[in-house]
This record gives sequence, structure tokens and C-alpha cells, in this order.
Amino acid sequence: MEPGQSLLQPTDRIFVAGHRGMAGSAICRALQRSGYSQILTASRADLDLLDAMAVEHWFATQQPTVVALAAAKVGGIHANSTYPADFLLDNLKIQTHVIETAWRHGVRRLLFLGSSCIYPKFAEQPIREEALLTGALEPTNEWYAIAKITGIKLCAALRQQHGFDAISLMPTNLYGPGDNYHPTNSHVLPALIRRFHEATERGDASVTCWGSGNPLREFLHADDLGEACVFALEHWDPASSTAPCDGSGTPLNFLNVGTGLDQSIRELAEAVAAATGFQGTILWDSSKPDGTPKKQLDVSRLASLGWRARIPLEDGLRSTVQQFRQQLDQQLVRL
Repeated sequence: MEPGQSLLQPTDRIFVAGHRGMAGSAICRALQRSGYSQILTASRADLDLLDAMAVEHWFATQQPTVVALAAAKVGGIHANSTYPADFLLDNLKIQTHVIETAWRHGVRRLLFLGSSCIYPKFAEQPIREEALLTGALEPTNEWYAIAKITGIKLCAALRQQHGFDAISLMPTNLYGPGDNYHPTNSHVLPALIRRFHEATERGDASVTCWGSGNPLREFLHADDLGEACVFALEHWDPASSTAPCDGSGTPLNFLNVGTGLDQSIRELAEAVAAATGFQGTILWDSSKPDGTPKKQLDVSRLASLGWRARIPLEDGLRSTVQQFRQQLDQQLVRL
């Protein structure tokens, strides 16, 4: 590939699996911004990714040339611990059906979207790609993580054995349009947005947050992830002589995606309070657990290809809070 030349073509038929989720919808928006007009999507009613025959028929009739796989069964800690077999089986089926069928039908490029939960719980910080499979996983989401690791390895195996051009990206914590704001199974940032919004609406004098506020976390806006996915599809060729390699010089087939920056939960809460207009006091309940002290991805490999996140956290939070409130008024938000 010549420098600056895209690996995608304007006429590509690009199937985004999971287009209604936060990541998948962001990929669709990024593709549209980049001028791609043949974006293929399918609702669950039209295409059940758990049904191998349905996936086979869909690929045979729609004939995509590029695939972005963002579909997955996701859930909070309670769901992961209550339904471990469902999380493992459903995600393995989705990944196997889409990735294998794409290969058999001659899809030219495939992007598999993983998760930073694939890395060991106590991985050295910031986490480099080489940390994969070097230690025990976080027990609260190990079933989901094992499925995602299998997806990465399936892409690598098909590339090694059959030359299938499949790549994988591992995003850090996401936020933005389409997030889950459920009071019991949402992640930390949407949970804070909902809590401070409701406190502002009620005129509360204070909001109490769990822990000390000291743990450090990294957050990536969904639209930055969408841009990263399109960039990787267009410009990252693991077979290129300039492709990122691991410490032993072996080309990597998966890369981290993030901002390369982290914030304390305390700083995050203060930023959310500002974005929601909360004027009260933020209290911290140190009797509650803090969790892992720090979790941040090393994003130097993707940066070496020329991509960096663009949306500052403060700007992303402002727009996310605005969208949350608009969707709340229209009863469209995921509660």
C-alpha cells in the first residue's frame, strides 16, 4: 500500500454488525462522515447473529465486502455473574458466525471490536498489547473477556492460516451517545451523569459517591472510537513493513484504542457536576470499595500510525449530558 492510500474503496459495501449499540452507531456515523454510502445494517428481527444459517443467508444475499463487528452481548457485574454461560456462548456464537462467514464469503477486510477487559486484572500500567494472557482476568467479567479473547485469536488464526485480512481494536472505557444509564448495571461515567442530573433536578445539597475518588480511569468518547475504527480499516495493514510490532518484532494483529490520558474518579465526578450544572457538595463514602487503583491503555502503537483521540473529556461530557437530557425528554434514553 502506498503511503496515504486507503485500504477501503468508495464503493465498498460495509456491514456494521451491532449498529444500534454505542460503538456500532459511532462506527456508522464515522463512515458517513468519511463519505461511504453503502453502509449495511440489520436489526435483530431481520438478522439473528446467534443463528448460523441466518448469518449465512444474509451474507449470501447482501454480499458485503467489508465488515465491522461491534455486536456483542453485554451487561453489568450482576448479569455476568448470574448468566456466565449465556455471556460466553452468545458472544462466541456471534463472533464465530460473523467472522467465519465473512471469511468464507470472501470479505476483503474485517474489523473485530474487543474490550480492554481482555487484559489481566493486575497488568502493568499503562497496559500494552503484550499483556494479553499474562495473568488472571478480572473475575467479575471473565466470561465476556474470554469470549473477546477468542474473537481476537480467531481473527489471528484465520489471517495466519488463510490470509484473511482481519484486524482487532481494544477500546478503553467508552461514553457518549447510546450509553446505558440504568441505575444498577451502568458503568461509572453514565451512572455519575444520571446521579448528578437527578440531584440537580431535585435541588439536592449534596451527592455521595462511592470510595475515595482516587482510582484513575481512562475514558474515550464513542465518536472518537468510530473514527479510530474507520482509520484502522483504511490505513492499518498488519502485513505492511511499517506495521506496529510487539517487543519481539512480530506484527500485532490487535491494537489498543484510547486517549492515553487518565483522570481520577474524583476529577471525573467534578467534571460531571459542572456539565450537569450541579451546585452542591460532592461527598465520598470511603467505606465503599475503590476497585483497581489505575487502569489505562498504552495507545502508542495506534498513535504511531497517525491516529489520536480528538474530543477532550470536558467537551465530550457537555455534549453527552445534553444528549442524555434530550433523549430523556423524548423517552429514548436507555434506563
